[in-house]
Order: sequence, then C-alpha cells, then structure tokens
Amino acid sequence: MLEDYLIFYASPTLACLKTASLFNVKRIPLNKLEAQIDILNKQFKTKGLYLTILKKSNNNALVYLYRKTLLNQDLLRPGVNEFLKAYGYEYNNADRAIESLKQRFNHDEAFPHEIGIFLGYPLEDVIGYIQNSGKNSKCCGFWKVYGDDKSAEKKFLKLDKCRSIYNRLWKKGCSIHKLTVAA
Repeated sequence: MLEDYLIFYASPTLACLKTASLFNVKRIPLNKLEAQIDILNKQFKTKGLYLTILKKSNNNALVYLYRKTLLNQDLLRPGVNEFLKAYGYEYNNADRAIESLKQRFNHDEAFPHEIGIFLGYPLEDVIGYIQNSGKNSKCCGFWKVYGDDKSAEKKFLKLDKCRSIYNRLWKKGCSIHKLTVAA
C-alpha cells in the first residue's frame, strides 16, 4: 500500500522536517497507485502536501511527495534560479518547476540530478554531487554532502529519528492523516 511507502521513505516530509521525498513504487499497479494518490491528495491538501508521479514505466512509478510552500521557498534561495536555468528550467512557481522536472525525467536520457533542489538539499551539495559524479563526498545520509557536513549530520540524525518514530506509530495503528503535520 502507498501509505507504507510514505511512512518509510517520506516521514520527514510528512512531519514538515523536509521539503520533499522521492521513492520508487514497484508492487502497485499504476491504475491503483494513481487512485490512491488521488485519495491521499484530497486528504493532504489541507495540510499543504501534494503527491505526484514524476515518471512511469511498466508497473514502476517514481513518486514525489512535497510541501509546495517549502519548495517555493527553496526555489527562491540564492543561486537556485540561476542554477536551474542552466538545466533549462523556466519557472515562477513550484508547479511550473515540477512540470519542467517531469519533462526532464520523461524526455532526457540522463537522470536529472538537479532534483536535489526539489528535495530541499543545499545548493552546494547538489552542485558538488554533479561536479564529482557522486564521488568524494564529505559524508552521506539522506543525501551526499559536499558542503557543511556538521550541519548535515545533525539533520540526518533528526530525520532518522523521525523515520523511526513514525514507523513505530504506524505499526501501532496511527493513521497517515494523524501523522501528517499541517504547514
């Protein structure tokens, strides 16, 4: 069920500790997945969360859960607009930026590593990942760090703790709606 994926892969986004989460769904037929996304989007809308499929293939889907207000803030961070323009993004809000990201996923052969911006990663880490082809990072947790590793390690601990707490509460029967923080 899609909710299991959300708890395991996206609990920090549900808790409003992270802008967005990305995960691959394999065992749910696409028509059922899309129906579940529609139902959850109706519930999540009041809490500022949105689910969308970035890419579909066979019975696999790359699902993106995001907080639009946080994503809009991330897109306004210094240097982000210029960085994304270099990859062909023309946008003035999160919706248009996500549409461009979907196009990159579905029309370009290379994986769009600029997605780190859409996940709330620091710009210097996204640039470092691209420039180093994913190698030579200072540390690794929810993403590979090329900049402030001390700050990132603290954040990773917080996100891991959140995932653990959400997993425990989910197993005790707490609903996804109750576990979702309003922004």
